[in-house]
Amino acid sequence: MSDCSSLYSDCSSKELEDELETLGWYHYDLSRHATEALLLSNGSDGSYLLRKSHEGPNFLAISVRAKDSVKHFHVTRKGDGYSFGFNEFPTLRDFIEHFANQPLLGSETGTLIMLKCPYPRRVEEPSIYESVRVHTAMQTGRTENDLVANAPSLGTKEGYLLKQGAIIKNWKTRWFTLNRNELKYFKDKMFEEPIRILDLTSCSAVQFDYSQEKVNCFCLVFPERTFYLCAKTGVEADEWIKILRWKLSQIRKGR
Repeated sequence: MSDCSSLYSDCSSKELEDELETLGWYHYDLSRHATEALLLSNGSDGSYLLRKSHEGPNFLAISVRAKDSVKHFHVTRKGDGYSFGFNEFPTLRDFIEHFANQPLLGSETGTLIMLKCPYPRRVEEPSIYESVRVHTAMQTGRTENDLVANAPSLGTKEGYLLKQGAIIKNWKTRWFTLNRNELKYFKDKMFEEPIRILDLTSCSAVQFDYSQEKVNCFCLVFPERTFYLCAKTGVEADEWIKILRWKLSQIRKGR
């Protein structure tokens, strides 16, 4: 990784159309999903980068790795200036100096996130390639039609949550996985068979819940039952609520 103090990449002598392109940690059209994979795989706590936001041409996004997750924050372009949170920056240089001298960020849940080091757009890769000795003579019986590209769907999440029982109102720790439109919960992480699969296409609402004695609780409303869940922290509960609400919005768009 390049030196963190080097905020600019090498620029050509001609003036670039967009001054953002002179910024070594601006990653153009890198998607949110690819950003998370990049920072979680190669970055460290406090690594961050700037990229375009899918919200529109006047929006950028600061993505920062905070321990084992990646947080995203909007930057708004207003004319020649930039707006970030409560701060207004008349020029890109002012914006960059802010991140050089005040690399702190507070989220809406009150957590302080440290921006320590910009993640460079250009990273040297080792030139190491394995040599191919011989193709195996073993036949698999597969054809080119079987070579279908596949990847986990966007918006996956997993983790431990406390769940309230349906009849006996006690709380038990369960392992939850969110994939596509299914929220599954298991007795523990090592179990393969889920206790139950919740079909989010039948869910009408996801919201914080303050009716329980515990904190950091939220609920999922289904026609036959409301499920009450609690996370360890308010940040974690907020993350679950946001991604579940996003799922519901996508389901409604598809109807």
